[in-house]
Amino acid sequence: MEKEKLEMFRHSMAHILAKALKEIYGDKLKLTIGPAIDTGFYYDVDCEVPITPNDFEKIENKMKETLKRQEDFRRVEVSKKEALKIFKDNEYKCEILNGLKDDEVVTIYYTGDDFFDLCRGPHVENTKFLLNFSFEIDKVAGAYWRGNEKNKMLQRIYCFGFENKQDLKEHKKFLQEAQERDHRKLGKELGIFMFSDLVGKGLPMWLPNGFILRRTLCDYIVDKELSYGYKHVLTPCIGTSNLYKTSGHWAHYKDDMFPPMKMDNEEFVLRPMNCPHHMMMFKNDLHSYKDLPLRIAEIGNVFRFEDSGTLLGIERVRNFYQNDSHIFCRPDQIKEVVGEVLKLILDVYKDFGFEKYYLRLSLREKGSDKYFDNDELWDKSENELRELLKESGAEFCEAKGEAAFYGPKIDVQVYSALGHEITLSTCQLDYQLPEKFGLEYVGEDNEKHTPVVIHRAVFGSIDRFIAFLIEEYKGLLPMWLSPKQVYVLPIIDKCNDYAKMVLQKLKDNGIRADIDLRNETIGKKIREATAQKVPYCLIIGEKEMNEQTVAIRKRKVGDMGAVKLDEFIKIAKNEIENKIRD
Repeated sequence: MEKEKLEMFRHSMAHILAKALKEIYGDKLKLTIGPAIDTGFYYDVDCEVPITPNDFEKIENKMKETLKRQEDFRRVEVSKKEALKIFKDNEYKCEILNGLKDDEVVTIYYTGDDFFDLCRGPHVENTKFLLNFSFEIDKVAGAYWRGNEKNKMLQRIYCFGFENKQDLKEHKKFLQEAQERDHRKLGKELGIFMFSDLVGKGLPMWLPNGFILRRTLCDYIVDKELSYGYKHVLTPCIGTSNLYKTSGHWAHYKDDMFPPMKMDNEEFVLRPMNCPHHMMMFKNDLHSYKDLPLRIAEIGNVFRFEDSGTLLGIERVRNFYQNDSHIFCRPDQIKEVVGEVLKLILDVYKDFGFEKYYLRLSLREKGSDKYFDNDELWDKSENELRELLKESGAEFCEAKGEAAFYGPKIDVQVYSALGHEITLSTCQLDYQLPEKFGLEYVGEDNEKHTPVVIHRAVFGSIDRFIAFLIEEYKGLLPMWLSPKQVYVLPIIDKCNDYAKMVLQKLKDNGIRADIDLRNETIGKKIREATAQKVPYCLIIGEKEMNEQTVAIRKRKVGDMGAVKLDEFIKIAKNEIENKIRD
């Protein structure tokens, strides 16, 4: 079914839902709005009684009963004045109507003779066309009238709506998969992070397993960047408001920043980004054209006061860490430097097994005053980036009007395991910040010149990247990333001393291992280790103790037999060092 037709069916079903609700709840319920959405439709209602899952079957049956009547959808045009009389007992509809011009024609749709609703349409001609349409009530949620938290809280009834039963079944299967991959659920189960309202919303606290995962990722990217010539630094997580006024961020980001702190006649703020600090680092020294490009990198602690309604696990928080870098280069080095950045990004993606992605070249919209004024620089840099992408052979698209105000950029769009498109890495040209901070280098002509800055993020936010990894791997992190890589599980107490020796030898070889010495059955120990998604369990019984071996049980594979401990260590170290995935 084509998109427009499917949307019309869903919109029509929203009216069927509204009619069923009115027939069930009568004057206890007032209708507000009910649009079609990507997965079906919903209707917001003001109802004197709570609508609960226990009511779903009753509502669905009433909707089916309505469809079987094979009633017409009938469009009627009235004036605004007439419409206000018709809906005089519904303040929500009247508020919508009062927002229209006095001479505007208002359309009302009837379903049968006894139900009508304010609506632009279109709808199917008759409910008989909806008889084979598959629908199901999903949930009831709270929703403020018109999305304003100062207004009354309504009840929103969400329904799935698809062309046939198979599409509905596949969508529910997709939702189940999404739930099983949800990083908030898995993060809690695997002991990675936690939140506390007493500490503050959007302020994640990283538990021991989470700390190990973060450290592993940070060590990995720092080592990778060092091999590409980056110089790592550490800067304060606060700065004066004047720093951000100089950079221009104060004007653009002030509303998203935590409020200023005034002390000793100075005004400080928690930084929302690392850029200004790095500008000052460059400004601290004299630079020759021979020193460039200069690659400054930092995993910086930043703060943004996101609206509480937008917070989502560790994917969107108020305190996070950016895998950030600013590369200072000459204009003639742009193509070379950006090429190196893309090589680094794709090198990292190979290690993590990311294969479904494309590059997006974000360009300015010519003639718009939202971009800095230098046509020659814009044309030169955009052409160089376009040429670079063509030479790389990578799939890319162009997006006019999507550039930052200070320069064009390349984003890497990655498809997640659930098919979502996510901007994971970015590389942005910036001609503005160097000028604002008065940055200079001495050129080959012994004259002073302004460098170009390239903002670059591979992981972006470490926190968001971890959320992506958890969902991408469904919690089954590759061995090199797993907080616990091996669990040693003795079967009986008699084997504990040998098991402890095995544990120590694993640790001596840099393998993150733990041991379960509880007086529990081996079956329970294995189940709990499996729930923690540990890559390997080493089972230690009397036979293994006597033969100085370990019985291997691998995640997703099962029992693999017994081998000498040294042999297992070789297997494990190979898997870790080569970043092998299950």
